[in-house]
Amino acid sequence: MKKIAIATLGCKVNQYESASFRSSLEEAGCEMVPFTKPADVYIINTCSVTGRAGQQSRQLIRKAVRINPEARLIVTGCYAQMDSRTILDVTDNPLCIIGNGNKHLVVAAALQEEQADLEMLMGKISMKKEILDLPVRNFSGRTRAYLRIQDGCNNFCSYCIVPYTRGRSRSMALKDVLKQTAVFTKEGYRELVITGINVGKYGLDLDEGETIYSLIEKLCNEFPEIRIRLSSIEPTEVNETLLSLLVDKDNFMPHLHIPLQSGDDKILQLMNRKYSTEYFADIVGQCHLALPHAAIGIDILGGFPGETNQAHTNTVHFLENLPITYLHVFPYSKRPGTFAASMKNQIPKPLKDERVKRLRQIDQEKRNTFYRNHIGTTQHVLVERRNKKSGLLQGFSENYIPLQFEGPSRLQRSVVAILFEKINGTQPIGKIL
Repeated sequence: MKKIAIATLGCKVNQYESASFRSSLEEAGCEMVPFTKPADVYIINTCSVTGRAGQQSRQLIRKAVRINPEARLIVTGCYAQMDSRTILDVTDNPLCIIGNGNKHLVVAAALQEEQADLEMLMGKISMKKEILDLPVRNFSGRTRAYLRIQDGCNNFCSYCIVPYTRGRSRSMALKDVLKQTAVFTKEGYRELVITGINVGKYGLDLDEGETIYSLIEKLCNEFPEIRIRLSSIEPTEVNETLLSLLVDKDNFMPHLHIPLQSGDDKILQLMNRKYSTEYFADIVGQCHLALPHAAIGIDILGGFPGETNQAHTNTVHFLENLPITYLHVFPYSKRPGTFAASMKNQIPKPLKDERVKRLRQIDQEKRNTFYRNHIGTTQHVLVERRNKKSGLLQGFSENYIPLQFEGPSRLQRSVVAILFEKINGTQPIGKIL
C-alpha cells in the first residue's frame, strides 16, 4: 500500500482536481497521509497567479524532499505549466512534472511501480479542446463540495497568466455535471459551489445549447435538497436572467462574487477589462435592488502599473460608495509573459503595500456594515466545523455571513436556523433557534 500526500495551492479548480486525485488513489487502495508526514509519493498541485504562489510551490517541493528524500515527487498545476525549467533547478530528486492539460495522468504516475528519474508530461495547453474527465467522490474534511464545470479563459486580461497556463475555455458536458452533482448529493453534501476559471462562459464551446443560466436552473430544479452557490462571475455576465434565478430559486444562494480589479476607468482599460466603472456600479445597483440582503463580493488589485495617486483615490472613493459586502484584495504581482509585466511605471512595493492596506481597511468596513445590518435576523447556516479557538460551531449563512454559535457536534453538515445576535470584535455570533 503506497502512502501518498497531496498539497494544493490556489483556486477552487485546483482543489477540485486534487480531490479527484485523492478519490481515485483511495479507490486504488492507497493510504492518504498529511503532507507533513513521510510518504512514498508527494503530489504538489501548484499555482502561479502571483509571485508568492510560485515561491510557495518551490517551498513545498523542498519540504517534501526534506521529509522523505527517497520519495517520488509529482508536480502539476499552473506553476508547473508556466515554469517547469525552474522546478528542475529546485531538486535533483526523482521528479515527474505534469502540465494542466495532462492532469488525468497524475494518478497513473503516482501508482506506477517503475519510475524514471525525470518525466515531463506537459503538452500544449493552448491546443486543448475538451475539459479533462476528473470525477470526484468526496472532499476530505469539507462540508461544501466544489463542482468544476469549466476550465480555461479567453479574456487575456493584461495582468493575468491564467490563459497561458489553463488554455482556452472548455466546458463539462451537461450529463457529466448532473452525474457529478448526483454523486455529491449521495455523499451527503448540502451545498455545492459551482466553480471554474470563467464559469460565465459555460456551455458556449459545446453543441448542447446550455449556458451558465440554464445549467443553474437545471441544478436547482433537479437537486432541490442541495444549496447551490456560484463562486465567481464576470460583471458582463450578470444579467436579468441570473438575478431572476437568485430571486426565484430558494436553493440558489443570494451571494455573488464579481471581479472589479480597479475603480478607475483608465486602469481598467490598461488591464483589458471590458467594462467601465459606471457599468459596474449599475450592475451592483441592480443586484442590490433585486436582493437587498444578498452578499456581493469583489476582487480588487492594488498597485497596477501606471496607477497614479489619483487613480488609487478614484478606486477608494468608488468602493466606498458601492453597496458591496466584502473585498478580496491582492497586490499586483508581475507575471512574466503578460502584457502588464512589460509596462512602464511599475509601482514600488512600499507604495503598493500602502494602497493595499487602505483597500483592506475598506474591506473590513464593508463587512462590519453588512453584518450590523443583519443583526436580529434569522439566518440558515450550513454547520461546517467547530472553531478551534472559540470552541463554537461555525458555518456560512445563505448570504455568506460567517456565524459562530453554541451547539452539539452532531449538527455538523446540517442546515440550522440561527438568530444573529451580535458581533464580537469582527466575528458574527448567533444562537440556535
